Amino acid sequence: MDQHVQQTVTPSVLFVDDEENILKALVRLTMDEEFSVITANSGQQGLDLLAGRPEIALIVSDQRMPGMNGAEFLQKTCNLAPDAIRMLLTGYSDITAAVDAINKGGASRYLSKPWNDDDLLQTLRGAVETWRLATENRRLQAIVQAQNEELKQWNENLKNRVLQQTTAIRKKADDLNEALLHLKQNYTGMLSAFSSLVEMRGSRMQQHSRNVAELACGAAREYGLMPEEQEVIRIAALLHDIGEISIPDHVLGMLPETMTPDEFRLYCQHPVRAQMAIDNIADLRPAGELIRHHHENYDGSGFPDRLAGEQIPIGARILAYADQLDKAMSGDNTPEQALARIDLALETKLDPALQRIFRKIACQVYVTMPEHDSQATVELELRPAELRGGMLLSRDLYSGTGLLLLDRGTVLDDTMIVSIARYYQLDPPEHGIFALIQR
Repeated sequence: MDQHVQQTVTPSVLFVDDEENILKALVRLTMDEEFSVITANSGQQGLDLLAGRPEIALIVSDQRMPGMNGAEFLQKTCNLAPDAIRMLLTGYSDITAAVDAINKGGASRYLSKPWNDDDLLQTLRGAVETWRLATENRRLQAIVQAQNEELKQWNENLKNRVLQQTTAIRKKADDLNEALLHLKQNYTGMLSAFSSLVEMRGSRMQQHSRNVAELACGAAREYGLMPEEQEVIRIAALLHDIGEISIPDHVLGMLPETMTPDEFRLYCQHPVRAQMAIDNIADLRPAGELIRHHHENYDGSGFPDRLAGEQIPIGARILAYADQLDKAMSGDNTPEQALARIDLALETKLDPALQRIFRKIACQVYVTMPEHDSQATVELELRPAELRGGMLLSRDLYSGTGLLLLDRGTVLDDTMIVSIARYYQLDPPEHGIFALIQR
């Protein structure tokens, strides 16, 4: 039954008796009750009336009827009206029939003839109210079950939506990570390109920025600076001489003490110009500040702002020490000779607190190519396609226009080999790549 019909339908009571006067008496007795009355004068007529009448709450049948007695009739109503309450109307002499009606026909009780009107009405009212409560309970249970099913379906849909959204978010995160990796690679490539611009000025500058970056990063790490501070120093080291692009070659080739006042004033502009050149890139501004101050002297005699001592950012002090040390390595100087020359500038140009650190770092950076067994290896000149991971470069590798690509002693990996092949397409040198091969 539809839930709304069940909620508003008026319950009915079916009286079945073959005596017309009994039925009329029952109708008169119940005419003011809150249920409607249906009558049938035989068991068969009662069965016919039950079809399609789910609002029948109570069936009251006489026991002694021709053709079909009350117990038999009530038994047959169980399939037609399973929710209806059944009662048998019988005389005192029909106790056995009443027992059958209760046991087989599903009757809840029997009513005796003749009846007491008040007792009968109370019984009918109680039975109808019991049916009403049971029906309402079933209606509410059906609503709860439907809502539970709806909630279950909603939860399932929600779960599916959450899974779909999670998948979409994960894909977006993967795409974002890939984009960030690509951006980082481009950023690293940009820094390398800027650094290479300076190194193209001539042989004096080749490898200088990368040596300074390696020295400065090692010193910053040894000094105990945070990784993000080390990265700023690395960037500053790679770009620290970018301002020299605007300085004439003849000025760059001179020592400061041999420059005229105008030449020295022009030379002193290069750290400020370097800072200005990268200032539009917000991520490079911290590095720009270190570049500005890497020519400040510890005693305050430097440029451009004449800072002294700890007024100079620690990153700039480290960068200055690394810059001077790599310049002292020019020619055939050993790391020991370069460090000895640097010691002469302590307390005037450089921070003496960094001496111990750079003595340790210099020995790690300026190393010769590992010795090899000439009986077990042979040097070959190879094409890019012949390179394999694990090979050891036996000579510095330059591009066709003189840009240093890799140092002597570098152990090749797959990424380096791909880069070498690309450089040999963009800027091919006149010779191949010299590497040591196992015999």
